[in-house]
Amino acid sequence: MESQVRGGTRWKRFAVVMVPSVAAAAAVGVGLAQGALAASFSVSGQQFKVKAAHLEGTGFAQYGGIDEVYETVEGKKKKKVPVAISSFKDAEITKMCQSVATPIPGIGNIYLRLEAGNNPDKPVTAENLYIDVAQLDANAKFEDIDIGVAVKDKTRGPEVKQGESVLPGGFAQQARKATLTNVEQTAWATTAGTFTLNGLSMRLGTNKDMECF
Repeated sequence: MESQVRGGTRWKRFAVVMVPSVAAAAAVGVGLAQGALAASFSVSGQQFKVKAAHLEGTGFAQYGGIDEVYETVEGKKKKKVPVAISSFKDAEITKMCQSVATPIPGIGNIYLRLEAGNNPDKPVTAENLYIDVAQLDANAKFEDIDIGVAVKDKTRGPEVKQGESVLPGGFAQQARKATLTNVEQTAWATTAGTFTLNGLSMRLGTNKDMECF
């Protein structure tokens, strides 16, 4: 079954979506305001954008969490933000684009843009992939999906990320396989055991058009 997915976050309630660096979706409410989920690890004060034409992953699991984010690039103060943590045991991504904007005093924004996997025969590949996502738009298809599984009882996807504290009986979902197309997402962090960027291209510039979307 395919569905158009649009994800976002709120403190008391947010749509949990599955992601690729990237990811896919089903909307579920998670109570974060009461501090049920502890902070995971500190991340930079900059979100980044990821766009992909196609992502196919096996061994998928997703659950809610909170990241500690530096409010500025100087890293002087932190704030807590809710995230949808999506994980894949294995994933293949084609036509992946990742961009981040960094403000530089006296210059303005400097944009870093990475592209990889433009050759369908040599996609980007990842093992034990985790994405901490703030927002996602994609078309998603799930195979053998379970919604409403307790985090501690999930049987698919990699283990909960080290250094991350989640409510053991908290809401999770899992699927044997997930396929996403036309993916556009904003994320705080991505980690992977192995991340192979075939056909990697990197560029720096000041033109906003360098952003992936």
